[in-house]
Amino acid sequence: MALSAFDLLTITFHSLGRNPLRSALTTLGIFMGVAAVSATLQVGTISRTLIAQQLEKRGAPQVSVYPDWDSGGRSSQLKLEDMEYLRQRLVGLRAISAFNWAGPTPTVFQDKEFSPPMSPVSQDFLLTSGKALLSGRFFTPEDFASYRPVVVVDQLLAEQLFQKQNPLGQMIYAGRRPYIIVGVVATSLDENAPPTGQLYVPMPVYNALTGSRDIGSIQMRPDKLENVEDLSHQAEDLLLQRFPGQKFKFWNNVSDIIQQQKTLEMASQGLMAVGAIALLVGGVGIANIMIASVTERTAEIGLRRALGATQQEIMLQFILEAMLLSLIGGTAGLGAVHGLTVIVADTFKLPYEFNNRIAVLALGSALLVGVGASLPPAVRASQIDPVKALRSE
Repeated sequence: MALSAFDLLTITFHSLGRNPLRSALTTLGIFMGVAAVSATLQVGTISRTLIAQQLEKRGAPQVSVYPDWDSGGRSSQLKLEDMEYLRQRLVGLRAISAFNWAGPTPTVFQDKEFSPPMSPVSQDFLLTSGKALLSGRFFTPEDFASYRPVVVVDQLLAEQLFQKQNPLGQMIYAGRRPYIIVGVVATSLDENAPPTGQLYVPMPVYNALTGSRDIGSIQMRPDKLENVEDLSHQAEDLLLQRFPGQKFKFWNNVSDIIQQQKTLEMASQGLMAVGAIALLVGGVGIANIMIASVTERTAEIGLRRALGATQQEIMLQFILEAMLLSLIGGTAGLGAVHGLTVIVADTFKLPYEFNNRIAVLALGSALLVGVGASLPPAVRASQIDPVKALRSE
């Protein structure tokens, strides 16, 4: 006679209840494994979110190279041709641009005057820096080719000069020269200094005014964050080939973030190893309890077989016992990690949201371990000869 699902669950709970200590210890192993796996994934998610927030404040990951100083002055002056030389040879490069620093520049609109720093830039500066364009446009190839007196300002300077007016198309005087505003970009946030506003002008316009073709630095954006250091080494080798004996300095804006990422990866690997070991221990516990259960219940299994229970029902019962232990331990582990994470996130102001994908992955791993560990004992139980089992009573 086939058992109903309710009867099968009743028998399963009764079997586990007969050995509460053994069941509890096995559940504890699964609890620890799921907790470690879930904590590892949560730490990774929160850390990646924090890294993304830090990158958003700093702009895109980028490497800057500029001439070094020696006793006789600058070792070499970079030019736009040098930037093109690097563009054609660098591997893993997403964007490259030139940047100069013109210093604080008196900027006037009607009766308002401020002195934001002016930065002459090349065409791909917006992509290299990762700055968000809030309104208008950035410089076009025609702006560079025609030496148009156009300017892009950041949001802070636009608010200072125009308050609630639309800055696009307005004429301002920067360094006593007229410029037309064509775009507004987001203001860069610096934890060490308050923002002061920013002016960006096409580099050819600035070079024409100063009579110099030199550029202050070359900025390179890698296609991936982890390629920042490799891009620095490539650029250094190429520039030393182009300028033998010259000196250059390299700087990137994400060195500490890369170090944090490496530390995170090491911590995640350690936690994942702990989680895997804990799950393995839990799996061994499940296998042990199933083997012991099969041995202790040989006569019961024989009687049930004699009364019409199929091999599939016997095997399903033992697998179901393991699944219940895994489910109880896994759910408790997820709940504990979630509660602790909420407390820690609230205390340290960390970004955290319950992730269904992580919960499914952690709980699924526990169920997989439970079913896998219980399968051999369950198969063994289903193959017991009912006649021999009853004789052993």
